Amino acid sequence: MKRISTLFLLATLGLTAGAVQAAQPDAGLTGCDAKRSAIENQLKIAREHGNSDQVAGLEQALEGVKNCTDNSLRKEREQKVLDARHEVAQREKDLKKAEKKGDAEKINKRKDKLAESRKELQEAVDELDR
Repeated sequence: MKRISTLFLLATLGLTAGAVQAAQPDAGLTGCDAKRSAIENQLKIAREHGNSDQVAGLEQALEGVKNCTDNSLRKEREQKVLDARHEVAQREKDLKKAEKKGDAEKINKRKDKLAESRKELQEAVDELDR
């Protein structure tokens, strides 16, 4: 039984890794070209697996990318960074409140939320130049 569970877990991880790799754009592309490439790669995988709902959604996303300009994409990503910075500031404020009250459980929850928000901010910053 344990061997079957291990094999199942490994197979699942392998499929997940393949899907994550498919979401990546082709090497050397940036901006709208990279976004279009990533969607096309996801679309190919979805079609191979017969996932018609996902195919429909990705085809809509691909249509939306046709109007993409590198400038509009940059502005969208900059807005995402601003939103993430605002979220981090709010989480820091919440943590300070919890620390003033001295509730250890709330402090830990706020620290976790703050770490999550900082991670999202870093991802948004990293995405700016792609």
